[in-house]
Amino acid sequence: MYQRANEDKLDFIQKGLKDYASQRNYDFGPKSRENISNLSKYISHRIINEYDLIREILSEHNLQKVDKFIQEIFWRVYWKGWLEHRPKVWTDFVNSTPSYRKEDYEKAINGKTGIECFDDWVNELKTENYLHNHTRMWFASIWIFTLNLPWELGARFFLKHLFDGDAASNTLSWRWVAGIQTRGKNYIARESNIRKFTNQRYVNTALNENASPLENHKIYSLNEVRQLHTEQKCRNIVLFESDLNVNEKQSFYENYENVFLLLLENTDRNVKLDDTVLNFKRTLQQAFKSKITNSEIVSVDDIKKLNEGFDVLYPAIGENLDFLNQQIKDINKIHFIGLKEDIFCWKFSKKGFFNFKKSIPEVINFLLHENDFFS
Repeated sequence: MYQRANEDKLDFIQKGLKDYASQRNYDFGPKSRENISNLSKYISHRIINEYDLIREILSEHNLQKVDKFIQEIFWRVYWKGWLEHRPKVWTDFVNSTPSYRKEDYEKAINGKTGIECFDDWVNELKTENYLHNHTRMWFASIWIFTLNLPWELGARFFLKHLFDGDAASNTLSWRWVAGIQTRGKNYIARESNIRKFTNQRYVNTALNENASPLENHKIYSLNEVRQLHTEQKCRNIVLFESDLNVNEKQSFYENYENVFLLLLENTDRNVKLDDTVLNFKRTLQQAFKSKITNSEIVSVDDIKKLNEGFDVLYPAIGENLDFLNQQIKDINKIHFIGLKEDIFCWKFSKKGFFNFKKSIPEVINFLLHENDFFS
């Protein structure tokens, strides 16, 4: 898996970046993905670390020529940081119980709405466990404004089936389309836009192109992010599947007596995952285990039985952190370890992305002079 990820990464850096900015918005279908990186399923599990990827790209390309792709990576970093400052957004999402018409929902998730492009995308999502980023925006807009279904159900549907499903990027992107992330500004899928960027594959699609943004009057207060450490404290460390990077980390893990790898099954999740997604995560765990000799795949019960303190590679807001907060009786015995890059970047994520964007030169300068993930 690591070899395949590195091959895909190098191929994109050497060949795909050149036309990325001009071609990235086109969705030519699941059999023609040469215009995008195809790296998201690796990045979301940090098989490829996003900061490492930025360093590699900038070692071979001028920033101005690859700025659009670099910004796309930073959107993921920004979303994570934004949610770290407002964890209640995630809690409200996973605990929500929106009302809906079951018949309409069943048609949507089974690709039987009669909207050709949408029904095709449902099938693609289930079979490929992926959708083009532009298509995700169209899909979410149609779900919310044409099919009149709750955005929360659509966000859960994505998390269930996407290999690259991510708590922050997924939740906040759906909120953005709905018009409640950037309050009063929703995203409308338009027939002309779909027709153009699918290379005329879908025409005469009847959509609601005059929908108003959803209303959500709740204000989320700005919290300070959890204190993270960059040094080892305990003899054991727990890793979730959200961060399985080994590049430059092998010596760090060798300092531990045990590296415990934990994957939550659906019985311990608020949002249930498709078996294909869980199996993909298991494959990633096995690949990590083959690289790190003192690593061991464990169960939830194994972690609950740890009587002494242990380190945890911080999993960020989402299901994995929820498990730790809710199921570990003494949360104070957990020593959270974070990447210096995350800690540095998240302080710029308190407001909108354009505020973060102004700090990208400072962030890049930091990345190019920080070669170690941990102190």
